Amino acid sequence: MNYISEKEVDFIELSGNLIDVSKLHATEWGIPTEKLTELEPLYLEVNDLHEKCKTTAHTKLDVQTKNGKKGLLKKKEAEFVRFHLQNNVKVSDNGRRELRIPIYRKTHMPHPIPDSIPDIDIETPYPRVLRIKFRHGSAVRWGKPTFVHGLECLWVISDTPATKIQDMFYSAFATRTPLELTFEDEQRGKRVYFAVRWESGTAKRGPTSDIFNAIIP
Repeated sequence: MNYISEKEVDFIELSGNLIDVSKLHATEWGIPTEKLTELEPLYLEVNDLHEKCKTTAHTKLDVQTKNGKKGLLKKKEAEFVRFHLQNNVKVSDNGRRELRIPIYRKTHMPHPIPDSIPDIDIETPYPRVLRIKFRHGSAVRWGKPTFVHGLECLWVISDTPATKIQDMFYSAFATRTPLELTFEDEQRGKRVYFAVRWESGTAKRGPTSDIFNAIIP
């Protein structure tokens, strides 16, 4: 969710708001109860671990567990927003403001299934940051192609090579280039494996790229 800050404290605050507002309007908006039941316990786990990691009592395992749970929460929230809120005609613009998610224009736009694989370039501009620039094929300018909503990046940090898309259980999404993946200090020097694909405004995904890898600076 590119509109949610990578800063952990902001992410947790926005996540809590997203869940609270969705629960309040669940019946009105037709949100499946099981989806909120799935999100809320994970959010509470991340929040508790975030608070613990601010104390001197936390361990390296606590930090690793928090980061893993946070990555999973981001992925599940991104899917929840795209499938149950962004394209939900029952959610008004005021509702989207309350949720703090983008308001898109309501004119009809075609949403064909993307048929190309993104061309990417990897940069390491700062410590703990991987910057992924993307464009359509051999286009001169960086950016997404027409009728594509954005780029999804599937990724995982692993000591052994990731060979299947199923190995990458974290997800990040960007509607504008570049997409930035931000990591923790203790993850510097580790290898991250990732693959990318286009996604339409109705969550139709195009073919997935080869699996790339890079060292976290």
